[in-house]
This record gives sequence, structure tokens and C-alpha cells, in this order.
Amino acid sequence: MTVLPDDGLSLAAEFPDATHEQWQRLVEGVLRKSGKEVSGEAAEDALSTTLEDGLRTRPLYTARDGAPDPGLPGFAPYLRGGRPEGNTTGGWDVRQRHAALTDGAVLGDLENGVTSLWLVLGEGGIPVADLPRALDGVYLDLAPVVLDAGADTEAAAAALLRLYEDRGVDPKTVRGNLGADPLGHQARTGTPRDLAPAAALAARCAEQYPGLRALTVDALPYHEAGGSAAQELGASLATGVAYLRELTGAGLTVEAACAQLEFRYAATADQFLTIAKLRAARRLWGRIAEVSGAPDAGAQVQHVVTSPVMMARRDPWVNMLRTTVATLAAGVGGADSVTVLPFDHALGLPDAFARRIARNTSTILMEESHLARVIDPAGGSWYVERLTDELAHAAWEFFRSIERDGGQAAGLRSGRLRTDLATTWAERSKKLAKRREPITGVSEFPLLSEKPVEREPAPEPPSGGLPRVRRDEAYEALRARSDAHLAATGARPRIFLATLGPAAAYTARSTFAANLFQAGGIEPVTGSAFEDSGATEAVLCSSDDLYAEQAAQAAESLRAAGARHVFLAGRPAAYAGVDSYVFAGCDAVDVLSATLDRMGVS
Repeated sequence: MTVLPDDGLSLAAEFPDATHEQWQRLVEGVLRKSGKEVSGEAAEDALSTTLEDGLRTRPLYTARDGAPDPGLPGFAPYLRGGRPEGNTTGGWDVRQRHAALTDGAVLGDLENGVTSLWLVLGEGGIPVADLPRALDGVYLDLAPVVLDAGADTEAAAAALLRLYEDRGVDPKTVRGNLGADPLGHQARTGTPRDLAPAAALAARCAEQYPGLRALTVDALPYHEAGGSAAQELGASLATGVAYLRELTGAGLTVEAACAQLEFRYAATADQFLTIAKLRAARRLWGRIAEVSGAPDAGAQVQHVVTSPVMMARRDPWVNMLRTTVATLAAGVGGADSVTVLPFDHALGLPDAFARRIARNTSTILMEESHLARVIDPAGGSWYVERLTDELAHAAWEFFRSIERDGGQAAGLRSGRLRTDLATTWAERSKKLAKRREPITGVSEFPLLSEKPVEREPAPEPPSGGLPRVRRDEAYEALRARSDAHLAATGARPRIFLATLGPAAAYTARSTFAANLFQAGGIEPVTGSAFEDSGATEAVLCSSDDLYAEQAAQAAESLRAAGARHVFLAGRPAAYAGVDSYVFAGCDAVDVLSATLDRMGVS
């Protein structure tokens, strides 16, 4: 038997401790090989990534990157969780969204892993009068129901409460949320709504239904308008504070008012940012409860929805991967309830297969990956703790700026929030256009031969307020032009890939060019003469050395063969006969749009 030393098995005992400076010097050497002469902190900065909200992610975090003590779950500042047991006892609540009556869909979900229902009623959803039919066969004392009825909130709430009474459900067993969110409705539609009816519902719930909440603080309108994580959080805090003022003004205590609120956030495929966002949201709301005089009521209840903005319409199967990562982030971040949007959400009403995959995503992560066994498993990570702290500060500043300008309602009325969100989205759109933020299956590795996925149209959601954006919208417009050309002529617009030299010289750039042009619905053609390709434009693909020797002559030959426009895949240089260049970081949307214009694809 091996006898361990007194201090246990110290695997690094014979190795000297490495310093941060030594690591930086190694980084300097690597960067030097790529042509970058930087040293010290500058070398580390060269590997850092700039995020929205002025945040910056560094390549390495160590113990020196400290953050405030996160505390313990169930205690202020609630950063690690609002409940002491977290999700360890049964996992998070699996909440499925229904915006239309589909035979058997609601019961099918509840019988196969879904634990609560999110019903969209009124405009853009199920008629309020059909609520009893939507909940036919549902055990209302077991399945929490969350309403989302917009302008019809009061009528929908009355219908649900009447249904509880008609079915003899004990008010003490009722769980869910009536979904009143007048400021969220204003954000969606541009129409202000009185907060008093929401306060009346909250008073009734507090008195008669101790497990039922009345209000939702929905941050999705700000996320879907292109807002950053800090803007989403800041807007939600300003909304929550507005509701606290209204509820306490109507006679509820701060503790009772806090108990009437549930917060709804988006989870994206950026897993670490999503984890940090949920942790920061709890910390910030805990601070608001503290300064409001109710520090023990600051445990924020979170309903997290996989981001509609990230859902692509082309190659929608990839959305399953996106929602899986987003759900993982929501679970690790401590969400109380999680809604996984079906992969075909952007195409219309989901089919049974899409709903099944959506609900099974949570099931696999909880039952097979055991994601809920540990409370706040990311807690203690130097990176996550630092990102949480920095994001919390950025969100707090945005919240304070809204309050200085008169609060959330004033920010919506004045257009200030719309402007802030539009500015953020404009900057992000530039990254999407340049493929600095890639969209797999859309701007990267598109599949032009894919068979379109078709679904029944979904009800039109309320509009008139903040816009709803999607990451794929610019590329979707390009692909739609290509589709129309295909339908009209029987062929897609084409571009000829003129490869120079051996495969080793041209493969990287020909692959790059093929991906780039397919993102705009332009079919790349290789392996034949230009005259036989059916293309009117061409792109030269090779190495810089071969370009110096052959690019000018190749461009002249292409023009003689009928090419109206000649691209070169590589950084701009002075090659005779070359009209324009495509390279990593170029504005792909601008290049593709101009190319389709020249090809007569309208």
C-alpha cells in the first residue's frame, strides 16, 4: 500500500509556482509568431474580447480577479439563489408556452415532463373565452398556470379565477401568475395602461390566493428590441420599482408587493453571459428590496425563456443546439422556471415533434446531466464571479439613468428607451453583417439545398411599440431574394470560384468564399470553365504568393470570358483587373446585397 506524505498527495510539489508575468511572456511569444509585437498587459489585452455594455472578457482569470462575497443561497444578496435548497429537490419548473389551441397539446405536455403552463391569451393568442377549453382536463391544483394576456389581462384573470372556483380548487393550492404587466404591454404596443387594475389583482391574490402572483416583470420586450444584457436588466429593475411603488401605494406592504412579482428574462446561447445575467439580476433586486426596507423579501423569482432573437429561420434544426446551451445556462444560473422555445418557433406554430424536443431538453439536462444537483455550480469561478459583478454594475447604472429621467413609463413615452435599444442593436448589427458574430447555418455554413421547414402561421403578436428584431434578419432578406429568383428562373444566382494553383494553396479561401456567397443565396460553382458555369461574376481564390504571380492575368482571362465583376478572396491590394475583395471582417451583407443587385436579383 502506498503511504501518502503528511500533506497528502501534492502533484505539483516539485514544480515551482508560475507567475502571471511568466504566463504573459509566453503569450507574447505566441503573438510574436503571428506578427504582433506586444508585451505585458498589452499581450493579454490582445487576446481579450470586447462585449456589450463596456464589458471586456480577458483570456485568463485568477484569484486576483476578486469579486464581492456572493453569500449563500436563500440569503441576501441572493446572488447564489433565492431559495436555500435551490433546484436540488426536483429541478426547475418546466414551463411550456401555448399561443394557440392545438388538440391534445396541453395535456400531452403535462403528461410528458412539463410542470406548468404559459398561456398567451387575447391578441396574438388564444381567445379569452376559450380558456376553459384550453385547460380542459388539467388538474388546476397541480399544474401552475401563467397568463400572458396583454390588454385582456383583467378579463383573462377573471376567467381563470372563476375557473378555479367552478372546479372547486382550494385557493391555498393555486399556483401560477395572472401575468399583469401594464408597462410590458406599453413596451410592446406603445399604448399606456393604468397600473391600478394590476394593483387590485395583486391585493386580491395577496388576500385570497397566497400561492398566486399577479404581476410579471417581462424583460423580453427589451431583449427582443435588440437590448444588451445590462439594458435588459436595467429596464426590468425600473419596471419592478414602478410596480412596487404602485402596489405599496395601494396598501400592500413592501414584503407583500415583492411577493406578487415574477421576473422574465431571456437566455441566449452565450452561456456565461446568461449565467452572469441571472445571478446579477438576483443581486440587484435584492439590493432594491433592501433599500425599500424589506431585505428578507428580495429573493427574485425568475422565469427564463430561450431567446427568440437567436432563433433562425434557415436551417432551423440548429436552433435545438442553441436552446440546449441556453437552457443549460438558465439552469446553472439558477432559474426557477424555464421555457424552451421549440426549434421551429420562428416559422409558425410548433408541431408535436418540436414541442417534444423542447420539453425533453430540460428533462435531459436535469435527469441525465444532473444539472440541478448542485446549487449555483458556477459560483466561485473567477470568471463568472467577475463577469457577474461587472454586469451588475453596468445594469445598475442603466437602471439609475432610467430613474433619473422619470422612471420606466416616462422612458417608454419619451422614446428614450427605444433610442438606447436601437443604438445597441445598430452596433450589434454591424458585427452580424461582418460575421464577427456568426450565425451557424445562416451566415456561416449555410445549406442552400436544404428543404424548407413549413409550419402553420402563428397568431400575429401585439405590435406598435418597440420593434422585434432577429439576428438573422439581414441574411433572411438576402436569402428571400435568392428564393424568389429560383422560383422565377429555376436556378439560383451563381458565382464562379476561380481557383489558382494546388488545392493546398486555394482550399482555405475557396471554402471561405463559398460560405460567404451562400449566406446570400448565391450558389458557388467550381470545376468547370467560366463560360459553362452560368455565372456572371467570379472570385479568385488562392494564396498571397500565387496572387502576386497570377491574379492580374487570371482576372483578365475571366473578363475576356464574360465576367462582369471579379472578386479576390483576400485582403485588399493593388491587383489589376480585380474589382473588389472579400475577406474575414468585410461587410458580408453589403457585399452580398450589392452582388445580388448587379445580378438583377430583386
